[in-house]
Amino acid sequence: MIYMTSYNSPLGSLLLAERDETILGLWITGQKYFLSSIKEPFERNTETPLLRQTKAWLNAYFAGKNPSVQDLPLCPEESPFQHAIWRMLLQIPYGRVTTYGAIAKAIFSQSGKMSAQAVGGAVGHNPISILIPCHRVVGANGKLTGYAGGLDKKEWLLRHEHAHFGDGCWEFV
Repeated sequence: MIYMTSYNSPLGSLLLAERDETILGLWITGQKYFLSSIKEPFERNTETPLLRQTKAWLNAYFAGKNPSVQDLPLCPEESPFQHAIWRMLLQIPYGRVTTYGAIAKAIFSQSGKMSAQAVGGAVGHNPISILIPCHRVVGANGKLTGYAGGLDKKEWLLRHEHAHFGDGCWEFV
């Protein structure tokens, strides 16, 4: 059984999903691909210990702290290629950004083939927003592109994380 609960954030309502004590979804309500990875029955408005822990993580994050996502068992369900991309997203440090092209280059060095467009598709289908920080991926030269929750939400998240840098410029990894 999948259990879901809502969370009121500065971005609006978020929906969190858990199955078998792993997080399989966190969406901004109404975003592109909303609930697209959910293929079985679910129960809404249920507070499990893991969903409460995830809400505590979100409270810390939105309070300007840098909580460790390693404390949360994440289990997005999609293809092995998407998993590889999402693992790379987890390596982007808080307060930093990288580009679709840089991720494609890293994947190319591992597999021998890749494109920034394929990376963009995988990043865009990330079912665990914020926790798997797809908002930290930008276009060439720092251009904000491609966020399923909306570019206004992506910009808000990046500015929130970069607040301690003072000048608002993105720092690349």
